[in-house]
Amino acid sequence: MEEELKCPVCGSLFREPIILPCSHNVCLPCARTIAVQTPESEQHLPPLLHSRGPAPPPAPGAGPGAGQGAAAGSAACLDSESAAGGGGGDHADKLSLHSETDSGYGSYTPSLKSPNGVRVLPLVPAPPGAAAAPRGAGPASSSLTCPQCHRSASLDQRGLRGFQRNRLLEAIVQRYQQGRAAAAAAAKCQLCDRSPPEPAAVLCEQCEVLYCSACQLRCHPARGPFAKHRLAPPPAHPGAPGGGGDGGGGKGAGGGRKLPTCAEHDLENYSMYCVSCRSPVCYQCLEEGKHGKHDVKALGAMWKQHKAQLSQALNGVSDKAKEAKEFLVQLKNLLQQIQENGLDYEACLVAQCDALVDALTRQKAKLLTKVTKEREHKLKVVWDQINHCTLKLRQSTGLMEYCLEVIKENDPSGFLQISDALIKRVQVSQEQWVKGALEPKVSAEFDLTLDSEPLLQSIHQLDFIQMKCRVPPVPLLQLEKCCTRNNSVTLAWRMPPLSHNPVEGYILELDDGDGGQFREVYVGKETLCTIDGLHFNSTYNARVKAFNSSGVGPYSKTVILQTSDVAWFTFDPSSAHRDIVLSNDNQTATCNSYDDRVVLGTAAFSKGVHYWELHVDRYDNHPDPAFGIARINVVKDMMLGKDDKAWAMYVDNNRSWFMHCNSHTNRTEGGVSKGATVGVLLDLNKHNLTFYINGQQQGPPAFENIEGVFMPALSLNRNVQVTLHTGLEVPQSVKQPKLPNN
Repeated sequence: MEEELKCPVCGSLFREPIILPCSHNVCLPCARTIAVQTPESEQHLPPLLHSRGPAPPPAPGAGPGAGQGAAAGSAACLDSESAAGGGGGDHADKLSLHSETDSGYGSYTPSLKSPNGVRVLPLVPAPPGAAAAPRGAGPASSSLTCPQCHRSASLDQRGLRGFQRNRLLEAIVQRYQQGRAAAAAAAKCQLCDRSPPEPAAVLCEQCEVLYCSACQLRCHPARGPFAKHRLAPPPAHPGAPGGGGDGGGGKGAGGGRKLPTCAEHDLENYSMYCVSCRSPVCYQCLEEGKHGKHDVKALGAMWKQHKAQLSQALNGVSDKAKEAKEFLVQLKNLLQQIQENGLDYEACLVAQCDALVDALTRQKAKLLTKVTKEREHKLKVVWDQINHCTLKLRQSTGLMEYCLEVIKENDPSGFLQISDALIKRVQVSQEQWVKGALEPKVSAEFDLTLDSEPLLQSIHQLDFIQMKCRVPPVPLLQLEKCCTRNNSVTLAWRMPPLSHNPVEGYILELDDGDGGQFREVYVGKETLCTIDGLHFNSTYNARVKAFNSSGVGPYSKTVILQTSDVAWFTFDPSSAHRDIVLSNDNQTATCNSYDDRVVLGTAAFSKGVHYWELHVDRYDNHPDPAFGIARINVVKDMMLGKDDKAWAMYVDNNRSWFMHCNSHTNRTEGGVSKGATVGVLLDLNKHNLTFYINGQQQGPPAFENIEGVFMPALSLNRNVQVTLHTGLEVPQSVKQPKLPNN
């Protein structure tokens, strides 16, 4: 609050604050320093300080001393009391308000700054040698520029006294100063029995009581009704309990403070509020002043109304402040998370790079082993070739030396004895030096080339994949849009706000309705999905997750959906035989053919107990309609039950039979007529099928040990019309069946 109590010019607490026309406040002494008087005959001032439009010519008889007179008048105008005492003197002011653009403040660069950093408009003295305006010079315009919004306001003949005194702000400043002085002393415990009291350790914000450590444990334990109280450090600002004084320098609100008087009429107190001018006025202002024809209301009523409006606005600001505090806590937690995540990522990065270095080191060792083996192989081959060549050379050299010694002998007979054998030896020795024998078998070059360029490029391109894309966040299930209808469930979801990670699609998972494993039922980009064909009277758990190129995000919260207890369905026109005619919103069926035709229901059952009835609206010429259940691929151009895809009871006007795979069983007396009702009870918990006629069980359970997915079915011809009734409760009491007539 302290910033609200400081003057924008001097930066100190307000002293005798006045309210400017722009609703900002300024100290009265500061207002004297920033007020500017502009005589219309003066030309040396900056354009900002002149009145708008060309200046009028000087009054007749204005002499060289006009400027000095204006300067003297300026000093008189800066003091509100002296300016007001001037009454109708030579420096009568004009009252005019200028907008921010009219003031010309943007084109003027002031040279002074207040302690708060607000630039103020200084007084501009007249240049040396400027002549003072004579007493008869033209009138001067004195103005004041708001240091906050830079709007200018001209002063009237009353000077600064024409602005209202902000006595409320003045009282608040006074209380603030007293509270700050009281809080400057060491805060003491308010419940201590010791003398002097112990220094306060905590302040309870709800109780507004200072406690030392011992008194806090004894008088304010952190349990029971005090568990939710917030304990804060003792304040060192004027908000400390008991530090606010008595509310205004010893003057209480009960009448010790002087009531403000009207600025126009010093002897009158404010009693009304002018709605047009938005200012309090006195009774004399209404009788004589400019507020006579304005809309005025009682001061007390407007005071309460504006207090209520301010309180309501404060509630909104308080809510925003609470959100801001929570946001600050969130940001501080975010700082800690960033710090922790940064350390985790650094450790992860070091570990990954170390793993790469280790892998490269291991691969380097393998490659060095290959180079060593290749080198050893080449050396062995060369050494073997050296040894072999050395041996052959030594043998050839010995043979050559021996042959030379033989040639030196002069005994022809002795020479001829060995010459043939010696010639052969020399020829054999020469043939041993075949082509390639004097060439190296291996080269000095290593036929090993290490292509490290792709790896080097991969290292240069090594980067965090998170910088490009992250996995999507948790989707939010829109519970207000999730619903169940019959044996279908509809789920809707959305991504959280401010989520910038791309989403390529969603995966919706549903369990089996019996607490089993989840399975995928939808993969796509839509955020709304309806799943049909579920079990009736079952509880399903559903969850969804999002995915993108970086991977699959976490699951959403699990939503629990309950399907209908009983089945509501109609005849299905899409799967019915083309001779079937449906009406009454697909609840009434008849046929155009004399042959039996099949129509199925829109529901499919695989578990649970289900019951529906069919009312015979028309029954002519004793036909044999069949009622029962069937697979989706049942044959539809013959009586129900003639193939292996249907289980039915066909009935005439006297008796009925059960039929499956064209096998007739359990003939039972009792038929149907116009107005009769046929009930079908499918109990997939016990895996049997039972029929009723007019509420009485028709024969024993018709079929047992039936398993799979079944749909309600009916076959009829043009002599029968039937209406379907669904959503019925399972019959609780079953009448005794009729005995079969064999």
